[in-house]
Amino acid sequence: MNRTETTGSGPKGSGHLLGPLLPLALAAFAVGTDAFVIAGLLPAIAADLEVGMPAAGQLVTVFALTLAVAAPVLSWLLSPLDRRKALQLALIVFVVGNVVTALSPTYLLTWLARILTAAGAATITATASSAAVAITPAERRGRAMALVIGGLTLSTALGMPLGNLIGAVDWRLTLWAVAAMGVVAAIGISVALPKVMLPTTSLTARLAPLRQPKVLSVLVVTLLVMAGHYAVYTYIGAVTAGATTGSFPQAITMILFVWGVGVLVGNFLAGHLADILPGRGIAVAALAGGTVLLAISPFTVSHLVVACVWAAIWGTTDGMVSVVQQHRLVSLAPASAPVLLGLNSSAIYLGVAMGGGLGGLAQDWLSVTVLGVPAAVLALLATTITLAEGRIDTVKASLRAAENRR
Repeated sequence: MNRTETTGSGPKGSGHLLGPLLPLALAAFAVGTDAFVIAGLLPAIAADLEVGMPAAGQLVTVFALTLAVAAPVLSWLLSPLDRRKALQLALIVFVVGNVVTALSPTYLLTWLARILTAAGAATITATASSAAVAITPAERRGRAMALVIGGLTLSTALGMPLGNLIGAVDWRLTLWAVAAMGVVAAIGISVALPKVMLPTTSLTARLAPLRQPKVLSVLVVTLLVMAGHYAVYTYIGAVTAGATTGSFPQAITMILFVWGVGVLVGNFLAGHLADILPGRGIAVAALAGGTVLLAISPFTVSHLVVACVWAAIWGTTDGMVSVVQQHRLVSLAPASAPVLLGLNSSAIYLGVAMGGGLGGLAQDWLSVTVLGVPAAVLALLATTITLAEGRIDTVKASLRAAENRR
C-alpha cells in the first residue's frame, strides 16, 4: 500500500466529521485516564492487595514501560491493517486488561493485567491521530488533531480526578469505568469510522530518526524530565498525605484536579508561545521552572492550600514541556512528524516508568515527602542538556559566520 485510502462515504462537512472524531477522542481520553489514574489510587490499592506503597507504585511503572516498548513494535505490526480494525483490536485488549485488573485478587495478577492493558493502549492514541488526519480535509486537519489529542490532555484535568473520586468508594470501580469508556469508544469507531488504509513503514524506517543527534537530545530530555516529574506524581497521594489527612475526603482529588488544570493551561500557553518564540527558550523556561518546583516540594505539601497552589504551577510547567518538546521535534524534521511523535510518546512513557521505579527505590532511603529532591536532580539534568545544546548551536553558528567572513 503506497497511498492513503478511505472507503465508504466518508465524512464531508464539519458536522459529519464529529461523528468519527468523537469516539477517537474518547479512546484517547480513556488511555490517558488509565495511564495515570492509578497514581491517585495507590494507598487504596496497597491496602487492598496487602503490599507496600513502593510495590503498588510499580503498577504505574510496568504499565508505562510496557507501553513505551510496545508502541513502536505494535504500530509496525498493525500497520497493514486498516485503522478501524487496528483500533478495534487494540480497544478489545485494552478493555479486557482493565476488566482483569478490576477482578484481580492478588498483586501478581494485577501486575500482569496492567501489562496486558498497556499492550492494548500502546497504539490507540497514535492510531486514532493518524485516522483523524486521514479522514479530514487538509484545511481542517489541525482542528481534528486538536480534538483527538485534546481527549488525551483532558484526561489529565478531568479523567484522573474523576477516577480518583470514583475510586474513593472502591478503586476497582475506576477500572470498570475506564473499561466502559473503551467499550463505548470501540462501538463508536465501529459505527462511525470508515475503513482507512495508510502506507506501511518498516520498523527500521520508524527508528531512523534516532540517528539524528538533535532528535536524540530532545528525546533524552523528555525522558529525563518525565522521570523527574513522575518520581513524585506516581506517589502524589502519599507525598501530600500531610495536607490531605484530616481534611475533607476528596482533598487528593482536588489536588489532582488543580494539577490537571495547570497541565491544560501549560498546553495552551506553550502552544501559543511556540508560534512566536524560539522553542528551545520556552523549553528551558519550563524545564527550569519544573526543577525549582520539584526541589521546593517538601516545603509545600503539608498544607492543603499551599499544596494546591504548588500543584497548579507544577502542572503548568509539565504541560508546557510536553507541548514544546513535541513542537521542537516536528520542527527538526516535519516530514517525519508521525514517526517522531511516536518516538516522543515512547520517551514520555519510558520516563514515567523510570520515575515510578526510581521513586519507589528512593523510599528505601528517603521519606516520601522529600522525593522531589532527587526528582529535581533529573529535571536539572534535562535543563542542563537543553542549555548545552543551545550553547553548541551558538558556537557552531559563530564558527560558520567567521568562516564566511574570510
